[in-house]
Amino acid sequence: MGLFSKIENMKNVGLVTGASSGIGKELARIHAAKGRDLVLVARREEALNQLKVELESEHKIQVLVIAEDLMDGGAAQRIVAALQLNDIYVEYLFNNAGLGGYGKFVDRNLVDEQRMIQLNIVALVELTHLLLPSMVEKQRGYILNTASSAGFMPGPLQSVYFATKAFVVSFSQGIARELKGTGVRVSALCPGPVKTEFEKAAGFNESPLFDKAKDAYSTAKKGYDGMEKGKVIVFNELPLGFAINWILPLVPRKTVTWMIERLQTAK
Repeated sequence: MGLFSKIENMKNVGLVTGASSGIGKELARIHAAKGRDLVLVARREEALNQLKVELESEHKIQVLVIAEDLMDGGAAQRIVAALQLNDIYVEYLFNNAGLGGYGKFVDRNLVDEQRMIQLNIVALVELTHLLLPSMVEKQRGYILNTASSAGFMPGPLQSVYFATKAFVVSFSQGIARELKGTGVRVSALCPGPVKTEFEKAAGFNESPLFDKAKDAYSTAKKGYDGMEKGKVIVFNELPLGFAINWILPLVPRKTVTWMIERLQTAK
């Protein structure tokens, strides 16, 4: 774990996982532009340090870098220990780190699927559980979980990934209700395809699914704004939200699985 010298008196702190690229990086930039301090978490320490220099220089804020791989067991606990060492209260938690993978479940490596579950579900739950009590005690806090429109449907050729995002959607809605009246707000960002490093890492180089993908900044901005407004479910496109809420429930699930499989099939 990479840590810099002790930082003191950080304010309005946002902790962003998966902060080295994509939506996480843009969430960090949006948070910094509001004059709010940051804790950046990801595996790539060099990329985090570059972002730290950029944000501290442009916005005169404080940034703490924690280089951790949330696919490793115990990473969440080590992150919280680093926060305690620096006496940092996290007011904004952005559970953004995530991993996908393309192919038939029967053909995919089980270890890869387990690592996906660890990152997309277990680490998210652990960080939320570890940081939430302080938010409730102080009666203020925001949690934005990066889910996906995939969380509302089955996903052949990405079966485990879609299932992990369904968990994130359900988990976010459940605890949002539990926390009503505490001053803590929970939101789930549920975008369609977004142009990040995700599609390459997940093996989607030849899939038409990302042909009209949205950019990471506009998606992050929708999520951040929705979080501040107290929205539980945040879509990055109005037509997407309409389709998922009003059209998808009317379509037979067998047809939905066929459609998703076709969309994910290589050109």
